[in-house]
Amino acid sequence: MADGAVRFTLAARAVADASRELGSLREVRAVTADAVQRNCCRLADLCEELARAPRRHSGWLREALDEVADGVRSVAEGDLRDLIIRAGLPRPMFNPRLFVGEEFLGKPDAWWPDAGVAAEVDSREWHLPDDWAATLARHARMGRYGIVVLHFTPGQIRTKPEQVVTDIRAALLAGRPLGVRARPAA
Repeated sequence: MADGAVRFTLAARAVADASRELGSLREVRAVTADAVQRNCCRLADLCEELARAPRRHSGWLREALDEVADGVRSVAEGDLRDLIIRAGLPRPMFNPRLFVGEEFLGKPDAWWPDAGVAAEVDSREWHLPDDWAATLARHARMGRYGIVVLHFTPGQIRTKPEQVVTDIRAALLAGRPLGVRARPAA
């Protein structure tokens, strides 16, 4: 057992401190998105902490916070966002809540309202085996209203980016606006 005081800090401070020590944007993205996704801290708390913290070594945290503010909630979604931006595709909404009337359809990872196209980043870690049935039910609900749902694995986004871009671009060109209401990510 170590001698001395045990120190505690708020989650936002821990995320900010850790982000200056991590070795890549992907690692900072993972810690930041996870803290917000698990309700350990709010985006506003992280932004306040960033404003108080030294600017030195804060670039990756600033970038990760921009992504979280945009609705990105995981490393794989951040990779998809990066790919969309690099490819010059129209910017989607990330993780919006979709409704027809009062019926909640789902919360796709990316949503292009002008084309009625959604993209999902599906990984075994998050979708199998327990959530697989829920994923299929969400897909069916969205499909029932004409939403085209594209599914990509994190590996496809990293190793076959041209194919992912081709699939998204084709769906956007063939798509059309639908009577679906989207609320931004909370």
